[in-house]
Amino acid sequence: MSNKFEVLSPAGDPECLKAAVNFGADAVYLAGTQFGMRTASKNFSEEQLAEGIEYAHAHGVGVHITCNVLPRSSELDELPRFLSMAQSLGADAFIIADLGVLEIAKQNAPKVQIHASTQMGIVNYAAANALHKMGVSRVVLARELSIPEIAEIRRRTSPELEIETFVHGSMCISYSGRCLISEYMTGRDANRGDCAQPCRWKYHLYEENREGQYFPVEEENGGTFLYNSRDLCMIEHLPELLETGIKSLKIEGRAKSAYYTSVITHAYAGAVREYEKDPAGYKLPEWALSEIYKVSHREYSTGFFMGTPPGQNTKSGGYIRDYDVAAMCEEGGDPCVITQRNKFFKGDTLDVLPPNAPSFETTVLKLTNEQGEEVESTPHAMERLTLKASLPIPTGAFLRKKRQ
Repeated sequence: MSNKFEVLSPAGDPECLKAAVNFGADAVYLAGTQFGMRTASKNFSEEQLAEGIEYAHAHGVGVHITCNVLPRSSELDELPRFLSMAQSLGADAFIIADLGVLEIAKQNAPKVQIHASTQMGIVNYAAANALHKMGVSRVVLARELSIPEIAEIRRRTSPELEIETFVHGSMCISYSGRCLISEYMTGRDANRGDCAQPCRWKYHLYEENREGQYFPVEEENGGTFLYNSRDLCMIEHLPELLETGIKSLKIEGRAKSAYYTSVITHAYAGAVREYEKDPAGYKLPEWALSEIYKVSHREYSTGFFMGTPPGQNTKSGGYIRDYDVAAMCEEGGDPCVITQRNKFFKGDTLDVLPPNAPSFETTVLKLTNEQGEEVESTPHAMERLTLKASLPIPTGAFLRKKRQ
């Protein structure tokens, strides 16, 4: 990787991997069908893993494979074969949360770098140094750390040890994501990738002598969200963060869509590349800041980076969503060929997000279906159409419509 800083993007499936690569990621992280901490993601079969690594490497993008569950002893017999297979396919790194898995990886896939997962709860330089001595080339720091604490860890660790930290995405109320609420309430173990996210649910209070009656804990009609952490967003604080000496900026979201991956990767990659050109004169591009509000998100915060907790959104457990994806551009040009995602109309103004360039607005001048008939709207899901717009639309672009 030629860039000084790495933008590391989530890839929950092959579509997300290609989106991350096409929209500026330096590396992606993903999981096979075993040992990864996201069962909600589609993840990658061995065949898809081979294809994904080949595609990423062809574009100069690294692939980090998550092996970050806390496996039971009965599962370990399958692990050596999986690790060896991933090495043979060209995996660049394993993200590991368990010391036993770390040792097995060193024995069965010695050519693959080992990154210590945030699940290890690394909050000090002593832990980072100890893991480095065990063969870890990178530590993914706990999300509970402030910027000065990260700088201190960098100062007191070997320069050969890389540091990675999350910069965007969902936050968990539990220490470095080690949560048991889901298992207690639903039988789904978050530490094995199966979190039901009960921290986002609406809660009420019952009084034992009033069976069937419930009472909100606060005076709001919408109910109470006790554990609902705000989302992390550090795009407005990149200089302070990058000056600590970290190497990798990680975007959370392996359960998110390819659209989400594209938009957030595009914004952070654009901002980071701008910083690399001239750190002293850096100014966050306005388009990059605006992009992070064009995806579904919870209320944003700066996490723990500024020395205080991110806080909980006690008003709502839902998302803020101001834009819908109208279509994907399959064949760019004037006119272009699109695949519909949500209904829009001739005459609409659409916001276009192309790979590797700022977004722009264009007006729909003409729509033609596959039968060659001119139409006024796009009511059919995944319909393929020809679109003529006021500005040419490049291949791979997302077409978005602002909600009224």
